[in-house]
Order: sequence, then structure tokens, then C-alpha cells
Amino acid sequence: MSNGVLPDYVSMAKPNPPGNRTPWYKSTAPTYAGIFLWFVFWQDAASGGGNTGQGICTLPGGILSHGVGLALLGVVVAALLCHFLFYLVPGLLGMRTGLPLYVVGTSTYGVQGGFLMPGFLMGVLQFGWLGVNAYFSSLLLSGTFSDHPSRVVQGAIAVVWAAAAAFIGLKGIQYVAKVATYLPLIPLAILLILFVKTVGSVGDFEPAPITTAVQANNVKMVAEAAAKGQTIQLPTEALGSMGIIALLITYIVGFFATAGAAGVDFGMNNKDEKDVSMGGLVGIALATIVAAGLAILIAAGAQGAANGADVTTLRTTNLMAHIVGSEKAGKVMMFLLALAAFPPACFSSFIAANSFKTTLPKVNPFISVGVGTLVSILLAVTGWAGTVIAVFGVIGASFGPVCGAMMVDYFLAGKKWAGPRAGFNAAGWISWAAGFVVGMAPLVGIANIPAAPLAAFVVGAVLYFVLAKAGLESKVLQMPAAGARR
Repeated sequence: MSNGVLPDYVSMAKPNPPGNRTPWYKSTAPTYAGIFLWFVFWQDAASGGGNTGQGICTLPGGILSHGVGLALLGVVVAALLCHFLFYLVPGLLGMRTGLPLYVVGTSTYGVQGGFLMPGFLMGVLQFGWLGVNAYFSSLLLSGTFSDHPSRVVQGAIAVVWAAAAAFIGLKGIQYVAKVATYLPLIPLAILLILFVKTVGSVGDFEPAPITTAVQANNVKMVAEAAAKGQTIQLPTEALGSMGIIALLITYIVGFFATAGAAGVDFGMNNKDEKDVSMGGLVGIALATIVAAGLAILIAAGAQGAANGADVTTLRTTNLMAHIVGSEKAGKVMMFLLALAAFPPACFSSFIAANSFKTTLPKVNPFISVGVGTLVSILLAVTGWAGTVIAVFGVIGASFGPVCGAMMVDYFLAGKKWAGPRAGFNAAGWISWAAGFVVGMAPLVGIANIPAAPLAAFVVGAVLYFVLAKAGLESKVLQMPAAGARR
């Protein structure tokens, strides 16, 4: 430790100088937009994540059971929540301090607790994202070689994919960054092509046939499982209107939660509040509405055309060949989407490696990242990473209360960074634990809490406020670097 109280990672942190800041349209907006253009985010938007691993919808009607209008409204609501609640304050904290998340987070969780939260947790969850990336990318790649690829082939591709991404993320991310700027244009182009092909049939979409077909298919799958001595539970009724909105909040906010907290790292590269705000409005809110909105319209248009599309399929990538009328063209699109997904896999590994290097400095990063990659591979080859609504739920439960507590901490400090706090800040840790339990409750069967990631955010925020007012915040320590707070 230096100065007797501050760990070196805090006392030696230097703010990103104003001269190194870049406009929002060159940094924050395109980077965030690339996250939402990742096909794993938008391909299951129409089903609300309620799919089998192969993309057969298991939620009657998906999020289209009450029509296209309500689904698009839910996307807009979730997109605005991502910007205003989960990103804006972290982004402003990064801009005002010029410091990264693992330093700024010490105000909420303490200089000792900051190693674990949010720094180490961010790194751990990145391996979850790597597993998701490896699973779905291997699913697309194996589908380009065979109409009915084996699980062994898909699993082998997933292993190579995750290992390669982890190695590049650990050693050579600079080479991936050179092409990553342009690769997000591939999924955008594919979305636009599919939209043009289907937009004329959106007005003909009727939710009833999909709802009925999914219900019948669910009954069939339950019966088949029972015949094998297995027990599965699948929904038999479509969600109500508020249920649709809540599911879309869970899906979109859960997907975004870690990236929201990482707004600190994006914000430290912005020069003023306008840059932070515009970067979020365009790169997060607008990109969410465009990517998820187009995917929903494409699925509705494909089903509205009534020319042979499987009515139990709402996964956009599964509909591509049907929409363009060519199996070969559909497979080319699959390959291109997988190609565009490789840089995000490398970036997840890069973030995880940086986190582990900071929080576990005495452990060889090849060992720590290697163990994390093995977990990613396990998630991918077992198929658990394919249950996106569960993955997004865990992410939302983990970082929903982080974003909520950071927001309250920011406002209690007078719209600025309060500074590093001593030890483990009890207000932060207690509020996180309570929020995490609330966020995880639906996933472990404790309680059916609608929009659980948002509920976790609210619990984290309210409880931090109450505990801070009760005097449970640890004392603020003096930063040695002048001008670290603005």
C-alpha cells in the first residue's frame, strides 16, 4: 500500500487527460452500437429468449402474442432504461474523473472491496459471455457445413473458438481491434437485407397461429420427455401485455447490464457531458431500437408472408434462408455473422484478462484466463450458454444492483465521484447482496419477479440510499493525485 491507506492500484491511478479524449461519434457510440449489433443479442428478440437450443420458440406467441406494436413499445422502454438508468451515471463518473471502473468503483465498494466488486466480478462474467459467443457462433458455423450438424462437431468448433479468442484477447487484441471497427457493419447489412425482404408482409402478421402452434408443440415436447422418464416445464399460455414489457426489459437490460457499468471506461474517453449523453442515446438507445426492432419486424414479416416458414420459429438467424429463398445464401449469412462475432469474443477475453491481471497480480494470467476459458468451454459444449434468458438474468442480477448503487452514490456526493472509501464499504456490499438475491429469485424458483434485472437495480439503489443515510458508508480517503475529481 502507498500513503498508508490506499492500495497502489488506487493511489497510482492517473486520470485520462483531456487531450486524449475523443468525440462520442468516434468512441462511445460506435463501440456500444457494435455490442447491440452482435447477432446473439437480436436473433432471439422476437421470442423473448424463450427457445430451445436449436431455436424453436417455447413461449406461446413469443413477444409478438399481442402484436408488433406492443413488442416495439417494450423495446423502446427497455432501450431508454439502459441509457438513463444503467449507463448515464457510470458514463458521467468516467468523464468527470478520467479514471477506470475498478478505481471509480471503490467509492461504492471500498478500496479493498473494489478488487472484487466490480473489478473481479466483471472479469468473471466476461467468461460467461465468451461461452455464449462460442456456443452461438459454433451453432452458426456448424450449420454452414451441414443442415443437421452433430453436437460433437458443434462442440469441437466451440472449443477452438473459445480457446482462440482467449489467446488473442490475452496476447494480441490490438490486431483484432484493427478490423473490429468494420465488422459490425456485416450484421447491420444483413438485418437491412432481411428487413427489405419482409417489410411488405408485416401488416399481414397474425399472432394467433404462432401462439397455437407453440402451445401444441410444447405439449408434444413435454409428452416426449415424459416418455423418456424426464420432466420438463414449458409455458402453456401467452404472456399478458405487461408480461411482454417485463420480459423485454429482462432480455435487453440483462444483456446490457455489464456494459452499463463499463460506461465508466467509455466515459473516461469523453470530453464533456454532451459526449456522454449523445454516445448513449445513439450507441445504446437508438442501436437497441434499431437492432431489436428490425429483428422483431423481420420475424413478423417472415411469418406474415405465410409461405412456408415454420410457425414455431421466431429466431431471426433460423429464418434467414427462408427469407432470402436460398439455403446457400442463408449459410453465407450464417458464416458472416459468426465472423463478425469473433472480435467481441476476443474483447470479452481481453476485459477478463485485464481484470484478472489487476485483481490477481501474483497469478500467471495464462493460468487465470485459462481456467476461465475452460469454464466458457463447459458452458458452450453443455448448451447451458444457449439459454440466453437465463444468462441475461444472471448478468442483470449481478450488475443491476451495481449500477443502482453507483447512481445513488453519485447523487449523494453532489453529482460527482465521492472518492475511494476505506476497506469494504458496507452500504455497497449489503445493497449488492440484496439486489442480487432479488435478481436471481426467478432463475432459482424462489419468486416470480417481473423485470428482475430492473428490480435488482431498484433494490440496490434504494438500499444503498437507506444504508448511506444510516451511516454505513466507510470514510472517504484522500486521493494523492490533484484533480482526480471534478
